[in-house]
Amino acid sequence: MKKILFFAGMIMLLPLQAKAQKSPVYELYKQKYPDAHAVRLLEERKIDISLEDNEILITQDIFEEDLYLDKAATYGSKRSINYSSFFDIESVEASSLLYENGKYNELEVKDFIEKDEMDGSFYDDSRSINFIYPSLQPGAKSKLKYREKIKNPRFLNSFYFADFKPIVKSKVTISVDKEISLKFKEFNTDSVNISFTEKEKRGKKIYTWEANDIDEYDLDRGAPNFRNTFPHIIPIITEYDSGDKKVKLLDNVSDLYGWYYSLVKDVNTEEADEELKKIVTILTQNKKTDLEKVKAIYYWVQENIKYIAFEYALGGFIPREANDVFNKKYGDCKDNSSILYKMLDIAGLKGNLTWIGTRSIPYKYKEVPTPAVDNHMILSYIEGDEVYFLDATGRYIPIDMPSSFIQGKEALISINEKEFKIKEVPIMDSKRNTIVDSTFIRIEDKVIKGTGNFKLSGYPKIDFFNALETEKNEKELKDLYTRELRKGNNKFLIDGFKETNKYDYDKDFLVEYTFNIKDYVNGLEDETFINLNLDRKLSGLKSKKDRKNDREYRYKSNEKFITTLEVPKGKIADYIPENFKVSNNFFSCSITYTQKDNTIIYKLETNLDFILLTLDQQKELNKLIKKVEKNFKEVIILKDKK
Repeated sequence: MKKILFFAGMIMLLPLQAKAQKSPVYELYKQKYPDAHAVRLLEERKIDISLEDNEILITQDIFEEDLYLDKAATYGSKRSINYSSFFDIESVEASSLLYENGKYNELEVKDFIEKDEMDGSFYDDSRSINFIYPSLQPGAKSKLKYREKIKNPRFLNSFYFADFKPIVKSKVTISVDKEISLKFKEFNTDSVNISFTEKEKRGKKIYTWEANDIDEYDLDRGAPNFRNTFPHIIPIITEYDSGDKKVKLLDNVSDLYGWYYSLVKDVNTEEADEELKKIVTILTQNKKTDLEKVKAIYYWVQENIKYIAFEYALGGFIPREANDVFNKKYGDCKDNSSILYKMLDIAGLKGNLTWIGTRSIPYKYKEVPTPAVDNHMILSYIEGDEVYFLDATGRYIPIDMPSSFIQGKEALISINEKEFKIKEVPIMDSKRNTIVDSTFIRIEDKVIKGTGNFKLSGYPKIDFFNALETEKNEKELKDLYTRELRKGNNKFLIDGFKETNKYDYDKDFLVEYTFNIKDYVNGLEDETFINLNLDRKLSGLKSKKDRKNDREYRYKSNEKFITTLEVPKGKIADYIPENFKVSNNFFSCSITYTQKDNTIIYKLETNLDFILLTLDQQKELNKLIKKVEKNFKEVIILKDKK
């Protein structure tokens, strides 16, 4: 009986032992990349660009082979391939490879499921092919091969030589008919060793890029978009020969603009809805200047047209009719620009449709004159030398401020069929984005009680308004203010508040509030110690020592925290800290103490004059903040009068 049990146990262990086997390639890369979850052994793309009957045909054969190094293989089992009306998937092959008995055995994927890709706030024509790699485990590999057809030659993909996992071999080959002209833009390629070859074969030009042994890229929190870091190329079809003439495609910005304009030239040709006309009349009837009329219309669209991204085929590039947007009361960025354009037209004013990339896209129009350069549409209003960038997808954005995520970006402004302008969106000065928190405090039985005045302008105000919209009742509002205005310690509580100019686009937002902070004041015999550095959020700006990337911020800002302490009766100030200031060309901070009658006035002011910091600048900022933090520890000492 014991022998039977012994042999049964051995039989049960055999599969486990087989699974425990690891291949030499696993041992190699597990040792080379001990912290990686997986390694891409091969990423290869073969692109064929041909001309048939004066039409450009593009196919891509994509091959990926991955090796899994730990239990995260389970999470890599699910895979999907996305496509849309611009891209067709013509064939897919996928399989897992399990290492058993000294060799890899292949398990093919049998089930591929197609589905629409949409959620509650974004609708488009994207679809996906979904499947699961069977039995993935540490040491297993997966293979994927599929063919993609690109229907519009303007959407030739970028190719990245790096990923968030190590890549052993990354290769792209482009074969193109001689009648078709290509140019290539390289970005961040100095960071990797890429070999490039060019040759001709059977009437085609063949371009090949190859890179080997690329370490994984790890982006820190708050780092700029991966396009700013990952090495990649963007192939651009500039023109092709069509019989006896050359057809321009995307050789320069004029070519891109010409295509864009062809998509919008026939929009809003129908008569405006009568109800829409009435609204425009009401909005503008008492306005003295054109800019006041534009402002009234712009704010109405922000308030009344809900932003929902909705794209289908070229609908991702063509705005819908203003009447349609007006009746539905929602639209994407192009639709919001469309109704804004039409409403200005009804008022006898001219708006300019404008294409722009958000800050996640690092390219300029002249270097990448393709649809890869932008992902957003707004409306520009030009008055003299002033350009107003109107983004109606947001809320509470004043007319003289762009949305924060397009600051510093180039805007492609439509003037007419042939004419356009490229203008850089300004980065808002820090003084436009202010937070001022003024408090008057007194000490009652070691509890701080106080009143405050909180003032917001610019982007901080917009952020706060958006947060306020989610709070449904008085308790939730009080909890929000307790979180946002917290000072001293975690026993800070808001007792009451009064709001002024709530949701106003142009005026500063004001909040008067009362509060208390328990267990904050310390004492020893006849001495009372109190630290007036009640707000220390500045410490959150410090970067970690092991950070590897630049750090991006949404906007510049200026913050002031003023605290007036009423010295208790029978007490005098025995010690008041010295004033303090640090600054460089992108940051400044000052702390001042002023004694006036029976009060001590503390003022902390910081000016954050940056939206991007390099690693060296982050280190410099860390040093300055550490100096500030030392001063945060300073206390005022009050003593009994003698």
